[in-house]
Amino acid sequence: MIYLEDENIIIKLNLIRGNKTMKQIVYAMTGDVKAGNKDTILRSGAIGSCIVIVAYDKLNQTAAMAHIMLPGKAPRNKEIQKTKYADNAIDELADLLKLNRANENDIEVCIIGGANVLKREDKDIGLDIIQSVEVLLKKRKMKTVAKSLGGTKRRSVSLNVETGCLHFTVGDGAETLLWKFNVL
Repeated sequence: MIYLEDENIIIKLNLIRGNKTMKQIVYAMTGDVKAGNKDTILRSGAIGSCIVIVAYDKLNQTAAMAHIMLPGKAPRNKEIQKTKYADNAIDELADLLKLNRANENDIEVCIIGGANVLKREDKDIGLDIIQSVEVLLKKRKMKTVAKSLGGTKRRSVSLNVETGCLHFTVGDGAETLLWKFNVL
């Protein structure tokens, strides 16, 4: 069984492997912040200069993913998706994890992206987002355990919340394990 829920781009797959019958694949596209439990696989859309933060709470086996497009905080008076901005997205990510009973001190974080895909020498928005995200995570005392940042090639990322395995790709390369969160 495969079906698509159009607004949130949620795909449910019926997997027949032992006792595991269903995993929900949740996509975090640009500006999205999504969360899931052990029955979830979190995936990003293509990551160019954007940054994706993957936050994991091993105690509650929950995770969240934020796909961040811009550094800093969203302007107050504009009708925009505020979670495109690092500060707003990290706040939303922490709030989603708290709703799932996560303790911010138990959260481990991986950050992926920030490529200079346009290969511009005069301005590197990816670097600006990297710096913004790292400052904000440090301010919140969220422990960064792994990174795949910079360069000139796009990336993608996928987290199986149940196993804690975080895989990523660079360019057209094969999927590689970036980090294995300890699962209790």
